Amino acid sequence: MISYPSRHCTVELQALPSRIGQVRRIVSAQLRYWHLDPLIDRATLGVTELLTNVHQHAEPDKTCTVEIELLPSQLVVSVRDRDPRLPVLDTDQQTDTDATCGRGLAMVAAVSESWGARPEGEDGKVVWFTLPTPASAPARPARAPRRTAAEPRFVEVAVEPVGPVGPVAPVASAAPVVDEPAPAHAHAPARSAVVG
Repeated sequence: MISYPSRHCTVELQALPSRIGQVRRIVSAQLRYWHLDPLIDRATLGVTELLTNVHQHAEPDKTCTVEIELLPSQLVVSVRDRDPRLPVLDTDQQTDTDATCGRGLAMVAAVSESWGARPEGEDGKVVWFTLPTPASAPARPARAPRRTAAEPRFVEVAVEPVGPVGPVAPVASAAPVVDEPAPAHAHAPARSAVVG
């Protein structure tokens, strides 16, 4: 299920590898909609790491909820799962540099402004991170501007040019049509002819 209030997006899923890619695409699309393209890479990396942790460690099941919320100065990304055990950031400098796992929270910490985890009682926990929003990001999603009467719109016009030997096959072209009336002293538009 996906809900889209104006500044909030929630996705419920099973944290399985195939679903993680879908959530990355949803997060990317939502951030584009909010005009936060510069945050896409860091947000999708962070959510991927949090979902991978749920997939690898959460018990009794892999059910979780991803939430992204746009606040005035930051984006908050959180993952709620049913496992009450809080994650621990491995700060041991002796970590194997060739290890292919165990760096998820360190990566989240590296790409985010802040991060944390909080227990949700018997309902599990929430692990979250924040990213600062660019100063130019709109507080609300932008809407397409309405067309004003002065803006031209285009319609198809058939022109029948005359060649040196007689009529030539009709040619379709686009001509602007303006909704404003022409002044009384305006001249009729000139016709063009195609010489073949």
